[in-house]
Amino acid sequence: MTWRWPTPSGLPPLPLVGSVLALLAALALTAPVVEVDFVRLIGSLGRMAEFTGQMFVTPDWAYVPQLLDKMLETIEMTVLGTAIAIAVSLPLGVLAASNATPHPAVYRVTRDLLSLMRALPELVWALVFVSAVGLGPLPGVMALAFVTVGFMGKFFAEAIEVVDNKAVEGVRAHGAGWLQVRLFAMLPQALPDFVGTVMYILDHNLRAAAILGLVGAGGIGYDLVMSMRLFQYDRLLLIALSIYLVVTLLDRLSDQLRSRIIHGRRA
Repeated sequence: MTWRWPTPSGLPPLPLVGSVLALLAALALTAPVVEVDFVRLIGSLGRMAEFTGQMFVTPDWAYVPQLLDKMLETIEMTVLGTAIAIAVSLPLGVLAASNATPHPAVYRVTRDLLSLMRALPELVWALVFVSAVGLGPLPGVMALAFVTVGFMGKFFAEAIEVVDNKAVEGVRAHGAGWLQVRLFAMLPQALPDFVGTVMYILDHNLRAAAILGLVGAGGIGYDLVMSMRLFQYDRLLLIALSIYLVVTLLDRLSDQLRSRIIHGRRA
């Protein structure tokens, strides 16, 4: 039995065909604007395959101690920057939630502040903080924390905005004050989303911290860039593998934490 489109003729609907053709035409017309040469792009696939093949070399085991030291610094930057961001973004998230903010003006100002903080990537803020406080992990932590507050504050606010209002009304009916309603009715309901957001941000910040060394903000980034520039594939393989392993461990930890919190609430 052959598969058919759910239309009377069994053919793709004309609006879908027209949309796809229009998209392809737009891409073809705008390709010269962004200097995309499809013939050159196809030819570069061979060079990409050659580059990938060069990655499979005997690792530079003598580099492992230095790699562990730099990866530890990267992880410390990630954890510290995220911890600072949690402490700052949680109250900002409450103020930026439409159902938890004390006043609409506070809601709008907080939302705009969070948008400003996440408007530029970590690398740009790292350049700013390196210029302000000098080289080292400190500007990297400051850049990660600053941008993360913008994202986490928004995520926290959206998690609070979708909580069940019945629990909120029940706590308020028992005479709870403004702060008590937020602490004991809203935040517990949003806790699973908070955990998921924090673990996602940790994942993101680890990858961001891995390139902040490019501008002198600490971490494994400097070694990563230099290994690519000097074609040190034996080191590049170890760096890429170490980042992958740490990100995978964070992903497994996130799944376990969310599962325990969700099952704990159901119990």
